[in-house]
Amino acid sequence: MDTSPAFDPWSPRFVADPYPGYAKLRAAGRVHWFAPTRQWLVPHYADVRALLRDRRLGRTYLHRFSHEEFGRTAPSAEHEPFHVLNGNGLLDLEAPGHTRIRRLVSKAFTPRTVEELAPTVERLTRELVDGLLADGGGDLIGAVAEPLPVAVIAEMLGIPAADRGLLRPWSADICGMYELNPDEETAQRAVRASVEFSAYLRDLIADRRDRPGDDLISALIVAHDEGDRLTEQEMVSTCVLLLNAGHEATVNTTGNGWWALFRHPDQLAALRADPALLPGAVEELMRYDTPLQLFERWVLEDIEVDGTLIPRGSEVALLFGSANHDPARFPDPGRLDVTRTDNPHLSFGAGIHYCLGAPLARLELIASFGALLRRAPELRLVAEPEWKPGFVIRGLRELLVEC
Repeated sequence: MDTSPAFDPWSPRFVADPYPGYAKLRAAGRVHWFAPTRQWLVPHYADVRALLRDRRLGRTYLHRFSHEEFGRTAPSAEHEPFHVLNGNGLLDLEAPGHTRIRRLVSKAFTPRTVEELAPTVERLTRELVDGLLADGGGDLIGAVAEPLPVAVIAEMLGIPAADRGLLRPWSADICGMYELNPDEETAQRAVRASVEFSAYLRDLIADRRDRPGDDLISALIVAHDEGDRLTEQEMVSTCVLLLNAGHEATVNTTGNGWWALFRHPDQLAALRADPALLPGAVEELMRYDTPLQLFERWVLEDIEVDGTLIPRGSEVALLFGSANHDPARFPDPGRLDVTRTDNPHLSFGAGIHYCLGAPLARLELIASFGALLRRAPELRLVAEPEWKPGFVIRGLRELLVEC
């Protein structure tokens, strides 16, 4: 089937509203070949959920095959700094490496660690919202959504306040490589950011070895299991992943979520009237306009989806945004409903790569939405926003508001 009319991730119109296209994909079948990216698109909730847990697929294949054995070309040597950084993080590892590193990181990044961050998150949120109120409004994304998760992860890692302005540009440049078919200019920016960010973190790790503190980097240095410890590269990659994955999801859920609420004033009114709805509303906002639209997997062994053979060496594109709007799982999925309770969305993934930072993301989102609902009850939209060109990590350029 020719999917191009239904799936066009480089079209501004599609990026602005991919959900009608997803409906066409779901109606046309369970799996579709998409020639421009040489991927199999998977749009249905049940299939996406099952394949996220299927160990015949992987985020990498290098734990089992060489590039040549897998029928793939090795990345350019010029891009090696990005791939070294990315390839040693939890997001792109498989067992046994993933199992070992996740176990060690989990010793430092515990539920108690996240719980103890709550007062810091509340303080940072209050300061950012107060700044927006003092200005009478502005860009909600630039004033609140972006600085909050960056500040939180910087506090966690113990990054000095004077250096925190470096983090967001590095993260944005690295995340450009997660889009479909990134061009060489994007790759060069990602390589440069990978080199600079890695060098910065190596210096910070060296400092913490000499002068340990109560920050996450110090905890990662001492985390061990039966004599096993994280390598320096694994620590660097973990810190970068916590920033990149943590802040991109939180920023876009905040921006996309407020844009959705402004378009559904009845749901915004319901939230303002009953703050107890907020935790469930955050889950619904993540489902309704998913911050990460697509997640890729390599096919390590032949699989079959609805009678279609997908051979080893292929790549599947799991469409999270489509899965979260599948009427077979979510009644009336195109309706924003902040009272929705049965809401097992896939925005944090599933299986062994389920987002390690999900509790922290929820903490930040509940804090920021809650503060804005309480402290800016007259918050209103000034202008219809524009979408950034990226599709995989999908969010708004800005969201202009008045208080």
